Amino acid sequence: MTIPNNPLFSYINSILITVILCFNFQTSAQAEQDTINFKVINDYAVFSKATYQSKQDIYNISLQKNYNPTFYHNIPEFDIAYYLLTNDATRTQIIAVRGTSNIDNAMVDIALQLMPDRHTGIDLHDGFAKAALAIYANIRPLIKPDYIINTTGHSMGGAIALILAMHLNIDQYTIGQVVTFGQPKVTNTNGSYKFQNLNVIRVVTEKDLVPLVPPFDPTNMNLQTIYWHLGQEIILLAGNTYSILDGMNSMLRATKFTETMLDENNVADHNMDLYLNLTQQKTDSSRLVPYKNSFNLFNLFGN
Repeated sequence: MTIPNNPLFSYINSILITVILCFNFQTSAQAEQDTINFKVINDYAVFSKATYQSKQDIYNISLQKNYNPTFYHNIPEFDIAYYLLTNDATRTQIIAVRGTSNIDNAMVDIALQLMPDRHTGIDLHDGFAKAALAIYANIRPLIKPDYIINTTGHSMGGAIALILAMHLNIDQYTIGQVVTFGQPKVTNTNGSYKFQNLNVIRVVTEKDLVPLVPPFDPTNMNLQTIYWHLGQEIILLAGNTYSILDGMNSMLRATKFTETMLDENNVADHNMDLYLNLTQQKTDSSRLVPYKNSFNLFNLFGN
């Protein structure tokens, strides 16, 4: 059968592929709603916030959380700091990576092309991938093979923390959780599908643009290569409320306000201090509420 070379047919076909793709990446957020432990998420927020603080502060915070500070390092060529914590009682380790609180820099950095990565076997954001490999080379001798490894980070640090978990997974370390805050996309649909076994929680604020760009374009005919997020998205709302999205619902949240200019509100919504405060507000009690997407299948460009 010959497929007609018709723009309208191609457009409709891309929509059908998008719908099919949606089912491949859904993980049933509603079934997970009772498992959100904001005390744990707030601990990861504290660890991510600590990456912006002094080495002494990291030492003090780690001891307060019953972890021993194992390693701290800064990679000058990437201007990225990271640290490794160890808890021998629970046989766990945590890798935390510093990102950037500058939304303008983050928006520029995430716009780069995906490149093949030999070790993971997928396409990755080139800058994030190089930084992750540099950290992995330094930290791997300190990783205990019989411990559970968790990773965390904010902004670009979250992206690198996710890629580190991919490398560790390939090398058959046991990955516990990957908890990121305001994390940009790191790979495409193929890469996300390969590592869908990872327990990834992406914590976002409603108007933080960094996790949303590059925006999802359902008319892209090469859908297997478009940027795509891993894991479950937790949207921090006011007070003790939050929403959960995954799969296509998460991707389509980028419509409408990704077309707006950056302003002070977007900068504030990307700040790690806000993530820390909003997770803290939900530690005693939290309430799941529905999230309404503005996406319209027949109005893909928001006109």
